[in-house]
Amino acid sequence: MTEPSLPDSLAEIRDEFLELPEADRLQLLLEFSQELPDVPAAYEDHPERYERVAECQSPVFIALEVDDAGIVTMHATAPPEAPTTRGFASILVQGITGLTADEVLAIPGDFPQSMGLTRVVSPLRIAGMTGMLVRAQRQVRALSAA
Repeated sequence: MTEPSLPDSLAEIRDEFLELPEADRLQLLLEFSQELPDVPAAYEDHPERYERVAECQSPVFIALEVDDAGIVTMHATAPPEAPTTRGFASILVQGITGLTADEVLAIPGDFPQSMGLTRVVSPLRIAGMTGMLVRAQRQVRALSAA
């Protein structure tokens, strides 16, 4: 059995973190927090279209779409006062959007741990990112089956 491969978009982000000294990785995560795309107007005033990520201490909400060609788009909201969590959300939004449903479902569950941040942020934060990934994959699975 072969090990699941990480899509190029997420592998590039992971490698960007791993190329930095551990002390600089938190700064890169904070930079990602500034790059979380705004949600489209169709989602702005419709919280019912999002799923709350209960694994995150901060109020993080995600919504995924899968178009007819099987291409995934991820949207997320996370408060600016929770920059590490917001950074993780941004990484996933940027890394998942544009992938196929199969590519999203093949993302290894340990992706958050593979970024070299386990000694830079708390285990609770890593668990939150893992929760975002698991919930994103579950949404993609449900949308693909529909």
